[in-house]
Amino acid sequence: MTVGEVLAIARLEIGVMESPPNSNNVKYNTWYYGRPVSGPAYPWCMVFVQWVFAQAGGPLPFRTASCSALLNWYKRNEPSHVVKTPKPGDIVIYEFGHAGIIEKVEHDAILAVEGNTSSGTGGSQSNGGMVASRLRKISLVEGYIRPDYQEASHMDNTPSPAFREGVEWAVKNGILQGNQEGNLMLSQPVSRQQLCTMLYRFAKLYKLE
Repeated sequence: MTVGEVLAIARLEIGVMESPPNSNNVKYNTWYYGRPVSGPAYPWCMVFVQWVFAQAGGPLPFRTASCSALLNWYKRNEPSHVVKTPKPGDIVIYEFGHAGIIEKVEHDAILAVEGNTSSGTGGSQSNGGMVASRLRKISLVEGYIRPDYQEASHMDNTPSPAFREGVEWAVKNGILQGNQEGNLMLSQPVSRQQLCTMLYRFAKLYKLE
């Protein structure tokens, strides 16, 4: 599990909303509790974090839906993973009982993918009902947790479990071919020209060109 894999999975969820509104009925809670749940007893920002890491093949060592419980567990059991200087991929715990996965660090703020928040400043920040990318001041942070990550290898050809089926199909059908060295670069962003090439290969595969 790499930082790139975790962030890729988290970003794909941006825009997912609970249904109906203000119900906490969302697929992450269904996964966590093993059944559909709803009501004020089931906030899901930490459940979203747990789901993302599980999808990436690296479930967190302590299973909890509580932000403070996860931070306290790491402080007691793996204190070296509670860090003072944030990096992309870290879990951020906010003072107002909320959590997210850091995408980017600025000088006085962090950008994070968060579950159960709102898309703007007008809605609830800790129980807003959707997955969104949010920029918040570092002054609001209670702590940072750095999970166990692997360094991205030179040959980035092993997809995380959440993406394996699609990657294997794309490779088998010649849509995803990688560079001259055979490196698929699965954790790297795609340029416009790379996207056009893959779309063209898809069109040729189904005789749509």
